Amino acid sequence: MQVVLYQPQIPQNTGNIVRTCACTGSSLILVPPLGFKTSNRWLKRAGLDYWEGVNVTIDDTFEDNLPLLPSSFYFFSSKATKPYTDISFKPTDYLIFGSETAGLPPKWLEEFPDQFYTIPMLEEARCLNLSNSVAIVLYEAWRQQQFLPPQKPGSRIQNI
Repeated sequence: MQVVLYQPQIPQNTGNIVRTCACTGSSLILVPPLGFKTSNRWLKRAGLDYWEGVNVTIDDTFEDNLPLLPSSFYFFSSKATKPYTDISFKPTDYLIFGSETAGLPPKWLEEFPDQFYTIPMLEEARCLNLSNSVAIVLYEAWRQQQFLPPQKPGSRIQNI
């Protein structure tokens, strides 16, 4: 699985998501601008030693290349109506989450409405924490793969 964070703002959330990716063998794509530097001590502390083995990519071109992704992609938003449990996940899927403050671009909802899903919650609730949302969806996707370990390319942070 590829977890994509669109313009994440809070380093501790991203650090926690690195841990979740490490525990599931998933890759992480960060789409700038980021609300922090990847050398941020809170980011590193939240991820502890889990950075080892996680393929982290900072991708400046993700938005332009979205329609060209080589596999299925899904957006997760409180503005969507279909539950994430309706998805039949594949190991090559891209799971796209928005920034903690602004969410996902509205143009994506207009352009790809069938690709938007939500995590059900009470009506009066505003939203879940980003790292919790990633964990919920990613573990459902991995469960559907019978928790099989993916092939791991090794640890690295790269810019595209």
